[in-house]
Amino acid sequence: MSRARQPPLVTGISPNEGISWTKVTIRGENLGTGPTDLIGLTICGHNCLLTAEWMSASKIVCRVGQAKNDKGDIIVTTKSGGRGTSTVSFKLLKPEKIGILDQSAVWVDEMNYYDMRTDRNKGIPPLSLRPANPLGIEIDKGRFPQKDLEMLFPGMSADFTSENFSAAWYLIENHSTTSFDQLKMAIVNLKKQANKKNEGSLAYVKGGLSTFFEAQDALSAIHQKLEADGTEKVEGSMTQKLENVLNRASNTADTLFQEVLGRKDKADSTRNALNVLQRFKFLFNLPLNIERNIQKGDYDVVINDYEKAKSLFGKTEVQVFKKYYAEVETRIEALRELLLDKLLETPSTLHDQKRYIRYLSDLHAPGDPAWQCIGAQHQWILQLMHNCKESYVKEQKGTSLLHCSMLDLDSDVRPSPIGHLSQTASLKRGSSFQSGRSDAWRYKAPQQVVFVEKLTKLVVSQLPNFWKLWISYVNGSLFSETAEKSGQMEKSKKNARQRQNDFKKMIQEVMHSLEKLIRGALLPFSLKEGESRLYGGWEMKSELSGQWLTHVIQTVRLSSESLTALEIPNDMLQIIQDLILDLRVRCIIVTLQHTAEDIKRLAEKEDWVVDNEGLTSLPSHFEQCIVHSLQSLKTVLDCKPGEASVFQQQKIQEDVCQLSIGIFQNHLCYSFLNNIPSLSVDVSSPDLFGSIHEDSSLTSEQRVLIALSNCRYLERHTFLNIAEHFEKHGFQGVDKITQVSVESLKELDQRLFEMYIESKADPIVGSLEPGIYAGYFDWKDCLVPAGVRNYLKEALVNIIAVHAEVFTISKDLVPRVMSRIVEAVSEELSRLMQCVSSFSKNGALQARLEICALRDTVAIYLTPDSNSSFKQALEALPQISSGADKK
Repeated sequence: MSRARQPPLVTGISPNEGISWTKVTIRGENLGTGPTDLIGLTICGHNCLLTAEWMSASKIVCRVGQAKNDKGDIIVTTKSGGRGTSTVSFKLLKPEKIGILDQSAVWVDEMNYYDMRTDRNKGIPPLSLRPANPLGIEIDKGRFPQKDLEMLFPGMSADFTSENFSAAWYLIENHSTTSFDQLKMAIVNLKKQANKKNEGSLAYVKGGLSTFFEAQDALSAIHQKLEADGTEKVEGSMTQKLENVLNRASNTADTLFQEVLGRKDKADSTRNALNVLQRFKFLFNLPLNIERNIQKGDYDVVINDYEKAKSLFGKTEVQVFKKYYAEVETRIEALRELLLDKLLETPSTLHDQKRYIRYLSDLHAPGDPAWQCIGAQHQWILQLMHNCKESYVKEQKGTSLLHCSMLDLDSDVRPSPIGHLSQTASLKRGSSFQSGRSDAWRYKAPQQVVFVEKLTKLVVSQLPNFWKLWISYVNGSLFSETAEKSGQMEKSKKNARQRQNDFKKMIQEVMHSLEKLIRGALLPFSLKEGESRLYGGWEMKSELSGQWLTHVIQTVRLSSESLTALEIPNDMLQIIQDLILDLRVRCIIVTLQHTAEDIKRLAEKEDWVVDNEGLTSLPSHFEQCIVHSLQSLKTVLDCKPGEASVFQQQKIQEDVCQLSIGIFQNHLCYSFLNNIPSLSVDVSSPDLFGSIHEDSSLTSEQRVLIALSNCRYLERHTFLNIAEHFEKHGFQGVDKITQVSVESLKELDQRLFEMYIESKADPIVGSLEPGIYAGYFDWKDCLVPAGVRNYLKEALVNIIAVHAEVFTISKDLVPRVMSRIVEAVSEELSRLMQCVSSFSKNGALQARLEICALRDTVAIYLTPDSNSSFKQALEALPQISSGADKK
């Protein structure tokens, strides 16, 4: 069993004094659990329950009635707590009497008297009331306190109509400063009034004298007849005549007074009718007042009047009242329909929606208007979204855009991120942008981007009011900002608990539509087969660039942050997070693909101008292009709160890794192989760049050296720097990207190197054998050597020429190139020496001299292979025995 509630306790009343029908506010504790729990309320002993309005457990508003006592307690009685007590009291003040000639701002009820003839109460005509100034002289109110007069004349009254009238009190209160002469005049006035009353009685008697005389004559005639005849016959006829006379007298009297009495009854009836009209004019005028207030939009006044009429006449049995109350109900029903139409009308503000819901609740409208409003708003938002898509699809296809009023949401001043696009863009691809937002930005931006901007703006502007409307529905504040309507609030909360799943489905449907519409515009390949018609329809002439996708991601992120700020549960917004993840992945893929295309075009920027380190601007352009591309992806790669990493899936990691490797390989292929015309044999379009730099003075061999120098720099610096940038931006598989790219670079470097060595070493090596045997030279029959022969000098000059060419391009390449050239020459020389069948003494000495001269000349560039070749060549010669030959 629940614990019994405490009895009511009144701790305050405001105001604490006043006349009858004063509106007071009672405050206290345990004043009831609801209007039905309040069963009693008395103030100064008078029952005030009829006018009581229960506001809360600590507040009641009512009007003070005509109490019996001047001062008394306030007693509240409830079902749950019983009869209560009071710590305060209320003092009832006596109102001033208002005469018939006194001005008054309120209606003054007429005094009642008891009509003995009709056995009922009737109002005394105003002319029969005593004047407010019986003395007929000017009234001068004194300043004597009312309390002092009450103590001076206990039990008496200054009201001259009262049974306890005190003349002294009246004179002190109204004529305390009146002169003695004025008081004498007042006595004369009183005497005149008394005489008028006596004359009035005498005039009433004079008016009926003819009747009395006629009755007297009739009685005298009857008496004379009786004396003269004395017979029974005469008595009988006289008796009959007497009856006739009496009847005639009665008829005459009725004739005389019937008109007077009729006029009086008619006047009384008219007065009573006027009293009824005046007393109940509120009800009689209510239908017309309702119509007028509805036209003015004063719905609060209509509701208050309706509640008052319902409490007074809702259960009346009087036919007139029933008729007028039925008319009121008809007007109220029309008002309910009007308010419901306004509530479901779109668009409308949250303030108006709350206002109409409260009005319908106060009017006890059937059903659940709040939930109807939520459903209508949900359907309207969905319709707005689809209309937005259809309008932009038509505009993209060349149809003029119909600016529907439902889509005119430009009053929303939320900043558009598209205005900052040109300031944050690093690469200028696809379109050229000016600094700042121009007036024609919509014509520059792709239609899908403008659509996403408009769509997200629409959702962010409409969904907050939709969500706040639901929150107000849940906590019951739709019906009252305070706790004055706890019954309706509890009912609303109960309905909200039952419809939580339905509302969750509404939010999910809005989020689902938003996600699918954006996918249809940007990621059509991610839609299912049946969804393309509903959410797609765009003409995909070319895919959006990574720059525009980055802007779209920023737009969707801002929208997601705005929705998260509404405290919408994360599970309802998860679909938006998944969309952002897919957009981020797609942006990375597209950006890398476009970067690969840009890398292909880097060869156009090669000017073959070599710096001090033997490098052109191509490696720098390559690195800058990659770095700018990664910088443009910084906001995409960064994870906002609630977002997952774009590299969490293995497939995405592999795709990004392959694209990154492709970027490096494109650079190697198009910037090196394809940029050297004589070496463009493995490219599908060998003349793609063949016409470039035709006027350049550089030979193909020089370009190969420059390419080798660039490759060397790429391997030692550029690739490492780019790998650091990849790691800095969170890319996965950087080691694999670097490893594969370096292997491809080394392969290219080796290929170019072999090509260069072949082009330079073959002429030198090929000139050795003809030079040795020039002039029919024979190792078996030769003169004493006087020095090295011309072929060796020519070979050394050619080697020096190669050294000079390489040193001019890059001194770092000299050891590598010269070592290979020396290896080729030494290997050929060793082969030629081993092919000689026999040497004469002079021939052996000549051969040794030339081999040693060549070896000593290129000693700085000797390698184990070249040393071995020279050793083999010397071993093929006969040994020198004499010291002179050795010297």
